Amino acid sequence: MKLTILGCYAATPRTFTNPTSQILDIKNRLFLIDCGEGTQVQLRKNKIRFSKINHIFISHLHGDHFFGLVGLVSTFTLLNRTTDLHIYGPKGIKEIIKLQLRLSNSWTNYGLFFHELESLESEIIFEDEKVLVKTIPLKHRVYTNGFLFQEKIGNRKLNLDAVQNYEIDSCYYQKIKNGKDITLEDGRVIENSKLTFDPIPAKNYAFCSDTVYNEAMLPIIENIDVLYHESTFLQSEENLAKKTLHSTAKEAATIALKANAKQLVLGHYSTRYESIELFKEEAETIFPEVLLADDGKTFEF
Repeated sequence: MKLTILGCYAATPRTFTNPTSQILDIKNRLFLIDCGEGTQVQLRKNKIRFSKINHIFISHLHGDHFFGLVGLVSTFTLLNRTTDLHIYGPKGIKEIIKLQLRLSNSWTNYGLFFHELESLESEIIFEDEKVLVKTIPLKHRVYTNGFLFQEKIGNRKLNLDAVQNYEIDSCYYQKIKNGKDITLEDGRVIENSKLTFDPIPAKNYAFCSDTVYNEAMLPIIENIDVLYHESTFLQSEENLAKKTLHSTAKEAATIALKANAKQLVLGHYSTRYESIELFKEEAETIFPEVLLADDGKTFEF
């Protein structure tokens, strides 16, 4: 599981900081999460192949989380894209993007599908044979969702020494990897556990931005491997966080602790502070495993 931070700062872009956008590479699927202004430039800088992005998830309709979307959609057209593109986001995102495309006479030459969200409860919004994605309802000034990405447990791993020892024909290998026991010609039943190793443990990733401190999300993200949680402010600006429905680094760390997360990634920093290291220092007083997102940084889990 690989996470590439394209942008992780709040409000407006600057010459050296970018608004929220990130790429999650999980089970060989590339998911774009949020698409702030300048995202396609950041994709190029980080050498992300545009053609591998088939699913885009937008948390909410504040500009620093989706103003780059119509530009990216249009660029896909200029690149002669033919693969379908799926966009998941709050109700209204279809109207916004279609209006811009219509008034600029820039219709796509590929299938563009919108999956509009309005439920206040967690729901499955994407699923294939390897990955499942759920919403994480958040509490912000407009309708907002985080996203939970869950790997599905893969096949068991074949123990070649064991299957060869029992002289099992290779035509049964897939059946064994699927977890089935094998009956030999002499009638003996060989338990699958004697022929395979456990599959690689499945990983999961939760993206939570933007939100005020909100313990209602805890049942959804319990025991999460990696939690990205906004930390717009430090605790010294707690009142401002509450007023704007954002979180502090300390509050993000508290959520990670209560969720029994293995790793916390902080982001969505206000640019009022001299150094983002201050966020890490504050969070570590509550939760020890803290990483700082920063533009262009990549994490492998």
